[in-house]
Amino acid sequence: MKYVSPSVKETAFNCPHCGALARQSWYSTHADAMEKDTLPDIIAAEKLEELSLDHIEEAEVRGSLKKWAERKATGRPFFEEHSTYGERDHLNNVWISRCFNCSEVALWICDQMIYPRSGEASPANPDTPDDIRRDYDEASTILDLSARGAAALIRLGIQKLCKHLGQPGKSINDDIMVLVAGGLDPRIQKALDVVRVVGNNAVHPGQIDLKDDRATAESLFRLLNLIVEKMISEPKYVDEVYAALPEEARKAIEKGDGK
Repeated sequence: MKYVSPSVKETAFNCPHCGALARQSWYSTHADAMEKDTLPDIIAAEKLEELSLDHIEEAEVRGSLKKWAERKATGRPFFEEHSTYGERDHLNNVWISRCFNCSEVALWICDQMIYPRSGEASPANPDTPDDIRRDYDEASTILDLSARGAAALIRLGIQKLCKHLGQPGKSINDDIMVLVAGGLDPRIQKALDVVRVVGNNAVHPGQIDLKDDRATAESLFRLLNLIVEKMISEPKYVDEVYAALPEEARKAIEKGDGK
């Protein structure tokens, strides 16, 4: 499927949050002037733990306020449902796009997306485990600033991915060899060998290698996505297709496989 980069000139693109190619709704923004000497209301995680709503008798109101506070404490922008505010002043050159697939929002200043921060690498496969995707996204944001740092983070992500797939997670080379023996595309082993020879002869995952350059980092990004595609996405798709078959068809397949 074709990848469509997020842009203010598109009504559908690959969401920077969920990765799906989905329709995007665009919103202009408005601003309310705050009272003099009033500061932004930020709810930190520690403040959320101290928040008490026991004095509010109505369970529905109490639940709504708690949900609002929890969302605000994440530090991420969101749409406040059932807003009762009146007219607001229009704020120019600030836009919001909202994904039809996941309902998450992106913030734009003129034609530049400022939230979530996007990097130069291709987006992570949507099936990438969350903790590994955080490493991937962080590596992508620093690729231009430090290819060495990005490569170190992606090596760490590959190490975590190998552990996620049932390997010890101590040696990328050893883990990949076992995964290849278990069905991983042997071409991934070749790609790993190239990366190792180019810039990882004696460096452990997560450490900086002074020989790493942008090409090495970009190879590692592609390698991680390829492993996720082959070891997570493709089996997941096959399982979903199989689960969608009528029960009689599944029994016939299982009977045939048991011969």
